[in-house]
Amino acid sequence: MTEHYYTNQPDSMHHREEWSFELVGKSFAFMTDAGVFSKRGVDFGSRVLIDHFDAEDLPAGALLDVGCGYGPIGLALAYKMDRFVEMIDVNQRALDLAQENAQHNHLADKVAIYSSDIYQNVRQEKYSGIVSNPPIRAGKKVVHQILAEAYPLLAENGVLTVVIQKKQGAPSAEKKMMAVFGNVEILAREKGYYVLQSRKNTA
Repeated sequence: MTEHYYTNQPDSMHHREEWSFELVGKSFAFMTDAGVFSKRGVDFGSRVLIDHFDAEDLPAGALLDVGCGYGPIGLALAYKMDRFVEMIDVNQRALDLAQENAQHNHLADKVAIYSSDIYQNVRQEKYSGIVSNPPIRAGKKVVHQILAEAYPLLAENGVLTVVIQKKQGAPSAEKKMMAVFGNVEILAREKGYYVLQSRKNTA
């Protein structure tokens, strides 16, 4: 059976690498390994999401990074914003790396990193924002579950923000977010990547 980065316990041989990458004006030191997504550099989609996400007009509360991998989005947002960030994934190897990277970058007190199959184990009742570079290879059903089940977990005026390539389902995701939230905005289009955002407004 082929192993993917969304495997709970990757059994591929370890191949740890450490490298630096600049995000939000800070040089982050990242440790990565075989069996995790984008192990040789922060992928372009994650960088576009980080660059275009703004928490200034969000309600009070924590952010949630769904499918955090080894941590680039959640750690960058924790550094960039005065927000606590919860970071979840199903890949235990990725979670261990994210913990290590939070320590290396002096952000361990600004994040909580733990295992959750989508939203199964989330710790807050309401988040001010949910962000995700979703696991496209897990399939459309999983991606759309991330989109749909975000709604009840958001505080009023909270936002769901995701990045997806056009050729990997951005138009379908845009339609799903419109159906669930009644609104969707394209925050950015860069090199085929769409940053989509929907806001919870029950008024």
